Amino acid sequence: MTDEERFGLIQSLMVMVLKPDFSSERDARIPENIPQIAGWVKGVPRLGIPDLLLTDAGMGITNPGSGRKGDQATAFPSAQALAATFNPKLAYEAGAILGKEAKSRGFNVVLGGGINLARDPRHGRNFEYFSEDPWLSAVMAAETVKGTQDQKVMGILKHASLNSQEINKWFLDARIDPAAHRESELLGFQVAIERSRPGSIMCAYNKVNGEYTCGNDTLLNQQIKKDMDYKGFIMSDWKAVYNWDFALKGLDQHSGIQLDEKEWFGLPLQQALKNGQFPRERLSDMVQRILYAIYSTGVDQWHGAQAQPDLKAHIASTVEVARQGTVLLKNNNLLPIPSDVKKIAIIGGFSNQGMISGGGGSSLVDPIGGFAMNIPLGGNNMFAPLRRLAITGPSPLNELRKQFPHAEFLTDAGETPAESAAIAKRADIAIIFAYKTEAENHDHADLSLPWGQDQLIRAVSTANPKTVVVLQTGNPVTMPWHKQVPAIIESWYSGNAGGTAIAEILSGKVNPSGRLPVTFYADIHQTPHPELPGFGTPADTPTTINYHEGAEIGYRWMAKTHAKPLFSFGHGLSYTQFSYSNLKLSGGNTVTAQFTIKNTGQRDGAEIPQLYLVNAPDGQRMRLLGFDRIQLKAGESRKVTISADPRLLSKYDALNSHWKIAGGSYTISVGKSANDLALTSQVNLNTRAFGK
Repeated sequence: MTDEERFGLIQSLMVMVLKPDFSSERDARIPENIPQIAGWVKGVPRLGIPDLLLTDAGMGITNPGSGRKGDQATAFPSAQALAATFNPKLAYEAGAILGKEAKSRGFNVVLGGGINLARDPRHGRNFEYFSEDPWLSAVMAAETVKGTQDQKVMGILKHASLNSQEINKWFLDARIDPAAHRESELLGFQVAIERSRPGSIMCAYNKVNGEYTCGNDTLLNQQIKKDMDYKGFIMSDWKAVYNWDFALKGLDQHSGIQLDEKEWFGLPLQQALKNGQFPRERLSDMVQRILYAIYSTGVDQWHGAQAQPDLKAHIASTVEVARQGTVLLKNNNLLPIPSDVKKIAIIGGFSNQGMISGGGGSSLVDPIGGFAMNIPLGGNNMFAPLRRLAITGPSPLNELRKQFPHAEFLTDAGETPAESAAIAKRADIAIIFAYKTEAENHDHADLSLPWGQDQLIRAVSTANPKTVVVLQTGNPVTMPWHKQVPAIIESWYSGNAGGTAIAEILSGKVNPSGRLPVTFYADIHQTPHPELPGFGTPADTPTTINYHEGAEIGYRWMAKTHAKPLFSFGHGLSYTQFSYSNLKLSGGNTVTAQFTIKNTGQRDGAEIPQLYLVNAPDGQRMRLLGFDRIQLKAGESRKVTISADPRLLSKYDALNSHWKIAGGSYTISVGKSANDLALTSQVNLNTRAFGK
């Protein structure tokens, strides 16, 4: 391989380059047959090494700026909604769909796999990520990547690491104790790497402990490549490289090279090689890692656009994710809605058009059937044109009409609380669709619903005590009205399927079974950082955030501070009931729990048993140790076994680079959520050090 060919493989180019006014022009170096996508890497045809065609895919295969005219893809529910299913099989199916739809367009690298933890509930990209918990995030992300790569399309994990806020992210230094970092974000990456062997890992924009992640020797070389034994390549995020020497510090491929000050892995790196500042052995290592990713994932085994997959089957899969991921937060005997209901008021949330599908950025999909609405939201930074209120059909109004063909529907846009209340008063039941947009490059100031929706909900629920609130959000929200509303549902961003799934759950055709993958706080002061660093400052303001909470994120923080959330991690109700009994624990090197679950209600349903560490000899802490998803018929019981990865019971010894279990008695609980633990017992574990 020539040096020209080697340097071609370690750089990706954007096909269309954005100008300051957000118009774009095609890079003349890109062959005309390459469509508008996130990135292109020049292959080596004479050696059978294919070009790499990279596509964003946070919620489906994207179409940047709708540049590929008429190219629509399956709009999947958000990763957050997928995590709420607690169903790894559905995550695998979602990944496979991404692979098939990428392949049908000739794209061979899917930029999904967002595995950052939801440290702050105001972070605008949390909906693209799975959870606040490293184990749940790792399991679901790994299955997504496996599903994609089984289609011979390369998957990735991103963004390493601590990409936990959008404000000033190019100028943000995330400070964290190294051991806590290994027990939180990096544990998620480590487990997902082991389970899925992704072709690539993308580093982030921010710094970690003073060094940009894409030029962070400790993070990339020591922790990911050495400690985690990662064999693939590390790519940068777009506009995240500041020097050629990032190649010495672990970065293997410079992405979107036109966005940075220089094309650092081009002439500057070539000059460093010529001057002896950059070892040829390292260049070979970079190329070998990229080739390993190509051949290990099967990307070399096909080229060009493949057969169109069964899009109807893909839509059916999204419906199932939306069904299983929708969370019934509260139900005071109001749901399901009786089949003989006469009048239903449908209020707010563009419910006559569709369901919220996101707020813009690199995850926004041009959905099959087109957008029902796609409204620019604007803003005050350079990314304001990307912020959208995107709504995808079918509408919940039309889907509810199918479920209740004999009911009269009263509709109201929810613009004026008094008018909405008057409509609600005439109905037997009122359903309010409330929403909040989240987007890349945008964080919120607080957790409230925007545009006066809290006032609307108060007015409607006062006029009609039989009121259901359906939330469409990408983050937890506060609910100052929750005590006066008998039923609350979280439906997330639900893609092509949301309207169908929510109608089926409201009618009782589907028994809800989703569980919260994030904590819903009573107010922002329950979080470790009530004030968001950098909020309100210019976008180029150097900002530092000290993650003093360390690994105690979300439900872990709530347990440490003895705070009571509005709705806890893992919470979710059903139209049936379940009981737990006969907990038996075995110890030694790890914990294995056996217990029995019984469906004590009158209808079939799914339960999500969750196993937690609640106390340890080396300090009280709470950790999700494992989970399962059990479908039970009415009256049916089943024995369940869950074994814990020993790292979840350990503390990380950063000085000696290994995990340590303190010998002694551990308190273990199993239950329905982090705050609803049905059975508790103790088990002894051996003292030991292991792993890296």
